[in-house]
Amino acid sequence: MIKAIFYKEWIKTRWFLLVSFLTLLSFTGFCLIKLSRIIGLKGGAAHFWEVMIQRDVVFIELLQYIPLLIGVVWAIVQFVPEVQRKSLKLTLHLPFSQLKMTMAMLISGFVLLLSSFLVNLLIITLFFNHYFASELVVQVLLTAAPWFLAGLAGYLLTSWICLEPTWRMRILNSVVSLFLLRILFLSGLPGSYAGFLPTITLFIIFFFALSWISIMRFKEGKQD
Repeated sequence: MIKAIFYKEWIKTRWFLLVSFLTLLSFTGFCLIKLSRIIGLKGGAAHFWEVMIQRDVVFIELLQYIPLLIGVVWAIVQFVPEVQRKSLKLTLHLPFSQLKMTMAMLISGFVLLLSSFLVNLLIITLFFNHYFASELVVQVLLTAAPWFLAGLAGYLLTSWICLEPTWRMRILNSVVSLFLLRILFLSGLPGSYAGFLPTITLFIIFFFALSWISIMRFKEGKQD
């Protein structure tokens, strides 16, 4: 049954996986190609080492909100049609653990989204390794990490909102989600969230439970 659920979610999201990957790759490619061109014109990357250290820039700031946007839209693509067509109700009536079913749907979307993010981070790592010292590469990755974690958090929080059966609670969930996501964008200084990344990751894992709360309310017949 788990394999069937994974396959169903793959069928629903495979085209958006391609679109989201190409979108993220386009923004990343724009940043890296622009930086590569300027490095070529300047005759090397030494000047940019100094800029990164003295001015607190990482040259990929354009990406800051893109993973979050992709995560939010991913959840909408995955769950809104399921709710509108009332196919979620049929899914929950299958002879299988509803908790496992819910987690399987979330994990399938989460893993595909995470895979897209990791490929993008790998591209960024390979590019910066070519021009910059390892310490500066680590600074870039630590700066970008909260942006991509925000994308994963945005996916889970938006799933929680989409699966909620009443509009009153959807609005409340949306307000709570905005406050939670805002925490990841309070500071724009490179590496400022480095010490909090494990804590942020634990909170994101906790967000899986929120969708189960919405499912439980749906099972209890809560609706507008």
